[in-house]
Amino acid sequence: MGTRSSERELTPRALATGLILGAVLAPCNVYSGLKIGWAFNMSITALLMAFAFWAPVSRLLGRPSWGMLESNINQTTASAAAAITSSGLVAPIPALAVLTGENLPWATLTVWVFSVSFLGVWIGWFLRPRLIEKSELVFPAGMATAQTMRDMFAHKREAMGRVKVLMTSLVGAVLFNVADKFVWHIPRLGPSLTASKLTFVFDPSLLLLGFGGIIGLRAGLGLLVGALVAWGLIGPALIDHGIVLVDHGESSWFEPLVSWLLWPGVTVMVAASLTSFGVSLLESSKPHPHRHAGRHTPSSGKLQFAGFALSAALAIVLQIILFDVHWTMALASIPVAFALATVAARVVGETSVAPIGAIGKVSQLTFGMMAPGHPITNLMTANVAGGAAGQSADLLNDFRAGYEVGAHPTSQVLAQCAGIVVGSLVSSLVYLMLIPDPATQLFTAEWPAPAVAVWKAVAEALSQGLHGIEPSALAAMGAGAVLGVVLALVERWLDPKHLVIVPSGATLGLAFVIPASTSLMLFAGAALAAIAHKFAPNWAARFLLSVAAGLVAGESLFGVASVWF
Repeated sequence: MGTRSSERELTPRALATGLILGAVLAPCNVYSGLKIGWAFNMSITALLMAFAFWAPVSRLLGRPSWGMLESNINQTTASAAAAITSSGLVAPIPALAVLTGENLPWATLTVWVFSVSFLGVWIGWFLRPRLIEKSELVFPAGMATAQTMRDMFAHKREAMGRVKVLMTSLVGAVLFNVADKFVWHIPRLGPSLTASKLTFVFDPSLLLLGFGGIIGLRAGLGLLVGALVAWGLIGPALIDHGIVLVDHGESSWFEPLVSWLLWPGVTVMVAASLTSFGVSLLESSKPHPHRHAGRHTPSSGKLQFAGFALSAALAIVLQIILFDVHWTMALASIPVAFALATVAARVVGETSVAPIGAIGKVSQLTFGMMAPGHPITNLMTANVAGGAAGQSADLLNDFRAGYEVGAHPTSQVLAQCAGIVVGSLVSSLVYLMLIPDPATQLFTAEWPAPAVAVWKAVAEALSQGLHGIEPSALAAMGAGAVLGVVLALVERWLDPKHLVIVPSGATLGLAFVIPASTSLMLFAGAALAAIAHKFAPNWAARFLLSVAAGLVAGESLFGVASVWF
């Protein structure tokens, strides 16, 4: 963990490579975020792809060899660009578009997304000394990135092998989707017509298969159980009792059923997230048993203060100008973001899982109490607070990786700022290309947008109360709240080795708001990954993440590109 001051770090080629890879990888998270509500950390993918290019090119051109600190700047830049979805681009912003009936213009959307992420960068820098340098928080994703960098430069042949596997799976996913779209069409058929209408169909999505391999067996089992309960048991009962009316001539009953199922599903997710968040808050208030003085990396206090002041002012002014948010509410979003970021960063530091959903719900509830009856104010102030907190927590993984290899934090902050500029420009454009008409496209089998459904439902409930909800759905919400609390408490207190058999509230609730076919394919990916870890542990440890990343990137990039055809 010593310094590497003699190495080249913030070089033009490192920054440019990160920006290019960020522009390529950011659309993947927009696509997957709207499909299944999840995003993928792109640090290791960016590391491998840049290494594969510069290792041979540097030799051919007689340039200095590609160094570890350059590699860290590349991954930091690309990661910041790809993490732009944390700013609300696949949750509160589409929810706002559904409520108002129109999208924000591209320029306005780009500036807004940038402002939220920009605030998150500077909050993350303020938290860095306490959470990275003076604590024993692991930040598993950041540590994995650092270890990958060490392995790449210690065993270059192994790194090239991982690159080949990643690119093979990426190209394979693209070719599979080309064939599916233009050569043949794989029928998405279930065991019977009724089952297919209940969304129990075969969906040959390699993106879902890859994501399933990433999320793990416990999450996959939670999705399987949730799909069977929601779409296999509750859905038919709702139709049989006339609670949900369907057109028997339609090929799918997803839309009428999800309008009821989202209420208990959202409640399970919110209750579980808030309970877990509350327990984390209590634990974070206790002194950390392993906190130590650590090695402190000096940084520019003036730059920190100026950056934070500028980012806070930009976020406040844009809330007032763009969304007519009262200045008191806009001002309050800044300290709320800072408080939520502190807790979220501790959760990420311990588990590597960014509690974006929980942060969003806490921020919505906070501003719902401060400004009741104003859904747009609720969405956009919570967007600032939750989005900045999520972004800062995610970017602290980059700081952990940099700290481990001796990078300078100021260089990383500059790389993150450059990354979010490109990420904001590209991702906003991709979102508008994919969802030009959110009122008709979202909450469909093609674009379930589960995160959007949650934000919209909470905003409406906080502004209009629960009077417009079907009484049976209200009763289901009560049961879902109890279930979510119980699952969260069990998750915190049960021995981790037994947790695989206990579904998390997040995945169980998610299965209520996405088609059963999506949950089944995610489970299939998780099961295949578990089998690989069981019977080929060495291969799985070396190549499984590369295969999964390639499948996710390949189908996402094809899905974005196919909009033009």
